[in-house]
Amino acid sequence: MNGQVPVEQALAAYIRFYQELRPETVARLDRLVVPDVHFKDPFNDFRSRDRMKAVFTSMFDMLEQPRFIVRDHALSEQTAYLRWGFVFRRKGEPRPRTIEGMSEVRFDLAGQVSSHIDHWDAAEQFYEKLPVLGWVLRKIKAYMAH
Repeated sequence: MNGQVPVEQALAAYIRFYQELRPETVARLDRLVVPDVHFKDPFNDFRSRDRMKAVFTSMFDMLEQPRFIVRDHALSEQTAYLRWGFVFRRKGEPRPRTIEGMSEVRFDLAGQVSSHIDHWDAAEQFYEKLPVLGWVLRKIKAYMAH
């Protein structure tokens, strides 16, 4: 196959990585993504596998028992779409929270991820839960709904 990896196989490995993600498995990204992977979420936008690993390492430092649950996926040529839930608990909080989102993941012909773009509503699922800012955002949202 001229060094090509079937995208279905690469996608299955990437989903498995996310669902089994632990501090000791972060280094597996070295096999799964290109060194200059484009990673974007509501808080980050960069091109670096090392920075992507740092995001995950930081996540484990800040949160208790974070985990991703891939609920569904679709594949179109070299691009996959993942629907996921991110379950976590902030340190000191009694109850876990869940963020629902989607990721657009592009694979190169070698089966490595070249781009991972997360799509989720940071205003509704994060900022609105903050004490003062959340109140302001909810009032703006209610005003705009009229």
